[in-house]
Amino acid sequence: MVGNVESLIGPHTVVEDVRGKYVCPGFIDAHMHFESSMLTATEFTRLSLPTGTTTIVADPHEIGNVLGVRGMQAMIDETRQLPHTVRFTVPCWVPDVPGLETSGEVIGAKEIAELLQDPGVQGIGEIQGFSNVGPVYEHRPATVDDLLAAVTFALSLGKTIEGNAPGLFGKDLAAHIIAGGSNISCHETTTKEEALEKLRNAVYVYMREGSSQRDMPQCIRAITEEGVDSRYAVLVSDDMVAEDLMTHGHMNDLIKRTVQQGVDPVEAIQMATINPAMHFGFLDRGMLTPGKRADIAVVNSLTEMSIYQVYSAGKKVAENGALVVDLPAYRYPDSVRNSMKRSPVTEDDVMIRAPQTTSRMVRVRALVLIPNENLTEATEVDLPVVNQVVQPAPQFDVISIAVAERHGKSGRIGKAFVQGMGLKRGAIAESVSHDTHNIIACGADYRDIAMAINHVIAMGGGVAIVQDGKILGDFPLPVGGLITDEMTGTEVAQRIQVLYTIAREDLGMAIAAPLMHLSFLSLATSPKWKITDAGLVNVNRFEVLPVVVS
Repeated sequence: MVGNVESLIGPHTVVEDVRGKYVCPGFIDAHMHFESSMLTATEFTRLSLPTGTTTIVADPHEIGNVLGVRGMQAMIDETRQLPHTVRFTVPCWVPDVPGLETSGEVIGAKEIAELLQDPGVQGIGEIQGFSNVGPVYEHRPATVDDLLAAVTFALSLGKTIEGNAPGLFGKDLAAHIIAGGSNISCHETTTKEEALEKLRNAVYVYMREGSSQRDMPQCIRAITEEGVDSRYAVLVSDDMVAEDLMTHGHMNDLIKRTVQQGVDPVEAIQMATINPAMHFGFLDRGMLTPGKRADIAVVNSLTEMSIYQVYSAGKKVAENGALVVDLPAYRYPDSVRNSMKRSPVTEDDVMIRAPQTTSRMVRVRALVLIPNENLTEATEVDLPVVNQVVQPAPQFDVISIAVAERHGKSGRIGKAFVQGMGLKRGAIAESVSHDTHNIIACGADYRDIAMAINHVIAMGGGVAIVQDGKILGDFPLPVGGLITDEMTGTEVAQRIQVLYTIAREDLGMAIAAPLMHLSFLSLATSPKWKITDAGLVNVNRFEVLPVVVS
């Protein structure tokens, strides 16, 4: 044992005084999407790295749905210049629900094999819509066969396979585990009961705690109440907005929230360090031991998880909440810009019409937003009819919602109603709508909905808020209609906050992160009902439903 630390110090050793602090491994976000922040990977890093996140495993299937391999490759290339580690899991299935939505590109085994050769690719991303594999196989067996070929090839290379198993139990869960190999994960677990069964079956449960989807408090009960071993529990952000990164932090904030649920701080830190490292086979990180990569977060308080210093591969990269290294700006190539291929819509295009026999009222189907979830419920409501057009009823929190295909393929516009958005006036539209990222819009007025969609088209992608025929706010997203490379992370956070203020004060929306909540209403792999360019989709039954019931 060395009795004098000075004897270890060489002529080139830098000594940092961290007395009174806590030193722990750099944090790992095992599942996230840069696109959800509307930031480039570089600007995401500018906000994230000072909070202690030194390794990110990103899934680029958002930009993949719009631009295919060239979009994902551009994002992978960008991360090579960053001072920390970014690995990617490539999408296994684009579009996620073939036949019920239109994507910009199609990704199958051939494209996946190409991407798996890149050293920055960790494996195959979330097996989207696994609970839909049966219906998809029934309608499009070649798609499932292609998926199995891609998974088999990835496993032969020693790559990891990520899962996605909402609501699966028993034999259905067993099938999911078998299909993905012996190291499967799930980031769509939302209840204690789901988490309990998956943890007991050695599924890595990614306890999601992002900006609009907050499942960790329910999942963690499997550990705090049932005493299940936490080695397969992993904290992930999945989707975070720039403002939350800037205001609250990244993985350090997720650890803090987990501690607030009654978990010991050391155990919570393990869920963002050694546990994900073991899942991915990152044998060089996730712990502080000799011979490992010196990714280090120096923490002021284990309960508040405020970060004093951050080191990546032994180099200090941040201190007191600010980077101490330069991040060169990154501009995406023209090949991933100008992705909007849609002509303008008319008010008549987005209207929902009643049958000719209808008089003054009609019963319609509506999907129901669940706050802080990407799951939805389903309902039926009675709405008034004027000149054969079904009218939204914002006074009862029932408004119109539409998805306009924007990739220049089907030209379809899916229309329905939604409850739970809290919008009372005007309309909001955006080209961020999971997973195929057509233009999604909701509103209390058909004219405003059409105008908002058209403004998004005119910008080449982005966000638009309209009321009474006037544009109240907008935000261009030139890269794939998903992200901007023309603003810093701080500028994006401020711009989005302005839009949220407009949505709250002018449109009457009370729900947090309304843009993100809206974007998930088209996620056709997540139960129960969703809206795509094909129309109102019953996710569980793989069918498009008529909006008007009677």
